[in-house]
Amino acid sequence: MSNERLKILIATGGTGGHVFPAIAIADEIKKLRSNAEFLFVGTKGKIESRVVPQRGYSLVFIWISGFHRSLQIDNLLFPIKVIVSLVQSFFLIKRFQPDIVIGTGGYVCGPVLYVASLLGIPIVVHESNSFPGITTRMLSTRATRIFTAFSATARWLKRKDNIELAGTPTRDVLGTVSRKDGIKFFNLDPSKKTVFVFGGSLGAASINKAVRLLVNDFIDSDIQLIWQTGKTDAMLVKEMSTMKNCWVNIFIDKMEYAYAAADMVVCRAGATTLAELTRLGKASVLIPYPHAAADHQTFNAQTLVDAGAAVMIADRDVQAKLKVVLNSIINDDKKLTQMNEASRVMGKANAGREIAQRILELVK
Repeated sequence: MSNERLKILIATGGTGGHVFPAIAIADEIKKLRSNAEFLFVGTKGKIESRVVPQRGYSLVFIWISGFHRSLQIDNLLFPIKVIVSLVQSFFLIKRFQPDIVIGTGGYVCGPVLYVASLLGIPIVVHESNSFPGITTRMLSTRATRIFTAFSATARWLKRKDNIELAGTPTRDVLGTVSRKDGIKFFNLDPSKKTVFVFGGSLGAASINKAVRLLVNDFIDSDIQLIWQTGKTDAMLVKEMSTMKNCWVNIFIDKMEYAYAAADMVVCRAGATTLAELTRLGKASVLIPYPHAAADHQTFNAQTLVDAGAAVMIADRDVQAKLKVVLNSIINDDKKLTQMNEASRVMGKANAGREIAQRILELVK
């Protein structure tokens, strides 16, 4: 198989937490098999429609969407979309003739991987959340292999013999920047403790409100702040632009510098974010997004809390509790060191490479 052209179909979409691990896996396979041919499957108008082509991969679309838990008119179309997407997946697979089909989460994976399994093609699922999504749960008995990021995920899946703990692929650039260079990048003081706060590209209103109330306390305590507000709270950037010991912007292009500069991190609990935190060994205060599907961010966060790598605050309590929690960690060097080490132990820096190797073994 090493000299033959390898064809790999990858279904992914909906969120960056699904798309970026898929791209990372493809990148690692390409390093090991330069003649591999990839085709991504996604849905129009979602993040994959922009990001996948930017990374140099071919992308096609099928007509499918999730089933809304609340009563919505779109749900009436759901059965029709399922039928159409299954037919589209069948002809797509017949045309591309993949050697293996990979899914990294999201509703687009369901029809593609299901049809591939009916056609006798090996299917691989990567599940990055502690509590697996409905697509993973539905495909678990048909999958050739399921790679998980958390050991706790196995308890929710019917089959156990096809599960392998592998971690979530993260960017290779993480860990290549020193603290000194990270601090310099943000024009901060290397002698002071630094807290990095972010809530995703759009931001997190509850976190931003709580941090805004604490800025003066940070300054009085000689604690520096790197703060990505997100687009929805852009007015904070102008408001905070003259504050001492504080770097604020709506977006950070080079996250590796922010992580490197940070002594601890305040953020949501998406699977990719937690994979980055543990790869770098960063203590964190996690505020799970309360409207995540099946509350999966709380399950993710609890895994780090149980390991001693993080403290979790419910979104509704963040304004009341963030100050006390932050002070109890950032001002206790012993506790901070212990949390950093616990986080590092959980990290899987080589997850992408190891998953790629296992996938190539399955193809053989």
